[in-house]
Amino acid sequence: VIEDACQAHGALYRGKRAGAIGDAAAFSFYPGKNLGSWGEAGAVSTNNDQLAEKLRKLRDHGAEKKYFHLTRGLNLRTINFQGAVLSVKLKHLDSWNDRRREIAFLYNELLEDVKEVVTPYESTFVKHVYHLYVIRAERRDALRSFLSERGIDTGIHYPIPLHLQKAYEDLGYVRGDFPNAEEAALSVLSLPMFPELTDDEVERVAKTIKEFYS
Repeated sequence: VIEDACQAHGALYRGKRAGAIGDAAAFSFYPGKNLGSWGEAGAVSTNNDQLAEKLRKLRDHGAEKKYFHLTRGLNLRTINFQGAVLSVKLKHLDSWNDRRREIAFLYNELLEDVKEVVTPYESTFVKHVYHLYVIRAERRDALRSFLSERGIDTGIHYPIPLHLQKAYEDLGYVRGDFPNAEEAALSVLSLPMFPELTDDEVERVAKTIKEFYS
């Protein structure tokens, strides 16, 4: 089992941290993530010593040591500076995630009575860290324009389902094969979400959404 933990830094599933559940897990440290570097970076976590050794070779041109290449590989090394940045920011990850959760709960409360909006659901056995706060919204594109006109930026994560991406057209899928994914791509909207967001700002976003649907 390989975990995609790229947006799950600090998340819990049945008491286990994301990245410690499967045989290996991939983390992204893109600057916008909950734990972000100052540039492109990432990591793989695993408890499998053999897999870890193979991954170390793959990230460094397949080399076991300098100039001795045992297999073909890539240059996927993270520079020391990024590691230093991440080491400092890691100390704040839990408190930043706690604030993200507070913001998410406030959004949930404020948007609870807006029937045109579906807010995120969190099971009792998980702890969401809300890298994104994504709603499902009727007339999504019109709502997004309405918010933008009032200075509220939003995102769409993601606008094109994987099976409709050109990169995977050789698999032969067509529109209609995965209707849930296609419907989600037409209705999802990511609202502002970052630890520094104030309660007043969250309330303004929710108030503007209510204004649109009133």
